[in-house]
Amino acid sequence: RCSVLVLAQILTLLSGSVNDLGVDTKGGGKSSAAADKVVEEIRVKGGKAVANYDSVEDGEKLIQSALDAFGRIGEILRDRSFARTSDLDWDLIHRIHLRGSFLVTRAAWNHMKDQKFGRIIMTASAAGIYGNFGQANYSAAKLGLLGLANTLAIEGRKYNIHCNTIAPVAGSRLTETVMPPDLVASLKPEYVAPMVLWLCHEQCQENGGLFEVGAGWIGKLRWERSQGHTVREKNQPMTPEAVRDQWDKVCDFTDATKPSTVQALLSSPQTEAVGQKLPPTTFSFNHTQCILYALGVGMSTKDPDHLRFLYEGHPDFGCLPTFGVIPSQAAMMDGGLSSIPGLNIDFTQVLHGEQYLELYKPLPTSGELTSEATIADVLDKGSGAVILLDVNTYSGSELVCYNQFSVFVVGAGGFGGRRTSEKAKAPLPPPKRAPDAVVIDSTTRDQAALYRLSGDWNPLHIDPSFAAMGGFKAPILHGLCSFGFAARHVLTQFADNDPSRFKAIKVRFVKPVMPGQSLQTEMWKEGNRIHIQCKVKETDAIVLAGAYVDLHSTSEDSPENLTQGGGLQSELVFAEIGRRIKDSGSELVKKVNAVFGWEITKDSKNAAQWTIDLKNGSGSLHTGPYSGKADVTFTVSDEDFMEVVQGKVNPQKAFFSGKLKVRGNIMLSQKLEVILKDYAKL
Repeated sequence: RCSVLVLAQILTLLSGSVNDLGVDTKGGGKSSAAADKVVEEIRVKGGKAVANYDSVEDGEKLIQSALDAFGRIGEILRDRSFARTSDLDWDLIHRIHLRGSFLVTRAAWNHMKDQKFGRIIMTASAAGIYGNFGQANYSAAKLGLLGLANTLAIEGRKYNIHCNTIAPVAGSRLTETVMPPDLVASLKPEYVAPMVLWLCHEQCQENGGLFEVGAGWIGKLRWERSQGHTVREKNQPMTPEAVRDQWDKVCDFTDATKPSTVQALLSSPQTEAVGQKLPPTTFSFNHTQCILYALGVGMSTKDPDHLRFLYEGHPDFGCLPTFGVIPSQAAMMDGGLSSIPGLNIDFTQVLHGEQYLELYKPLPTSGELTSEATIADVLDKGSGAVILLDVNTYSGSELVCYNQFSVFVVGAGGFGGRRTSEKAKAPLPPPKRAPDAVVIDSTTRDQAALYRLSGDWNPLHIDPSFAAMGGFKAPILHGLCSFGFAARHVLTQFADNDPSRFKAIKVRFVKPVMPGQSLQTEMWKEGNRIHIQCKVKETDAIVLAGAYVDLHSTSEDSPENLTQGGGLQSELVFAEIGRRIKDSGSELVKKVNAVFGWEITKDSKNAAQWTIDLKNGSGSLHTGPYSGKADVTFTVSDEDFMEVVQGKVNPQKAFFSGKLKVRGNIMLSQKLEVILKDYAKL
């Protein structure tokens, strides 16, 4: 509750409701005289006013009296040394000063929002800003008002509601008990009221400010922060001795910054951080790390196709493409962001929002890689800030891969920055049709414990107590682990597990996965781009969204080149079939009404699987193992398939000669001519 005399000066010009219980300085007693006196002063000077005698704890009544009269909206002390402060002394001061201000403001808030205008002035105190002997209860309540005001300034901004805080020094019934009479007389409330009046005016755009005011003098306060110093060393525990040894640097205010809000991520304009380079990091590895990563993202010796990523002696031993995030994540995990001038990050509030990885060549299975990271952009998302971190990883002078980490810092928005960036790799929604392939894969209870051995040591994924502090019932799976699961599902379904086919992957992390849950990856093939969406099967919650994998093309070359390069000519035919099904699928379903499976071999080995579904919906083409059951399945070599398609060999002759094998409903093979002749022209 502001000083009544201060309100009298304001209401002389604005008119309004005057609230005063008329209690003594300790909160005892009750009288209408104080409020009535102010109302009379306002009326004498030509203003309009109505008295209100409710407690500020009855905020709704106080605000309603103002609305009834005008149609819109326009203290006590209990000083004790801390040791002698009773529960009543503490609670009463907080009820009147802090809770009372909250209740009155809350009662007015929606009315201000509706009228798209509001000006709120919180009355703090020098005791709250600096502290004062014997006023622990009063100081805490008054500084609490400043925190309340700062938040209201942020929340009210878009409704044209501004909130500022004053710490006035003026003569009143409160100050006359702690100041000499001559000093009280010199600190007239009339020297405070004009400042408050200006802050209430519609022309005043000040918001979130803190002002000391008294005796005609006005000063604005702001916070100052030292540049600080990182005392934690790489791969070393943080110790009290490290804090002690760097204390002078922690407290050095040379080149101090002046953050404008608690939420501000940047101590200076965000452009100061954009373009800054992080210290380069080096990653040395051999086949052990490649195998450990493959196990961490769910590969198993139960599947023979996985051996090429799990056994260094395999003739096609290689590194999973998504291992490319591991060498580059050191820029994040080792606190490199904290070394950038202009960035002041609370790492307990950091979330991994999105990830993009692009390979320029297959990853080696051993060697030394160097990563160079740059702050690409800093975006203001309101409730938080997004840091785009670009990381280029080199083997010697050769660029191997590029990562973009999109990091969301909770509560760090509101600094006036841009919301979007042309530098960001954007997520993309999947097609609006049933997926072309679905893979369900179980994680184990120890999946996070295993994956973290690849270098992500965040205790959120292993320590139950740490996870509880983050609001989780148990440690959660790494987002990049789910990322690895989804990527290898695409490789299996659409690239024959060939890592050289992988080009890039983009995902947005939506919700966490608990170790032991099953991941369901849904995939849509659109040319060389495979759109993906990953869910937790048990809950149907989406965990990876807007995601896609880009594969290197194999269909742009001629059949001859494909054959020479080890590819399949039949891929061209099935690609054409897929395009024609998109155009005339419904018509084909009516004509054919069957599901055809194709097993294409090369050098007597299974090289590819295709399913032409002309039985369900508007038809579709699937690559890889089919989750349903085909009505008829054909097995044929890539070369003989092309002979049949091009009309060089009669299908019946191919069947009787053993070149074309059929199982299932053989009679449906008669409908092949409709598909191959009309819809697979090269």
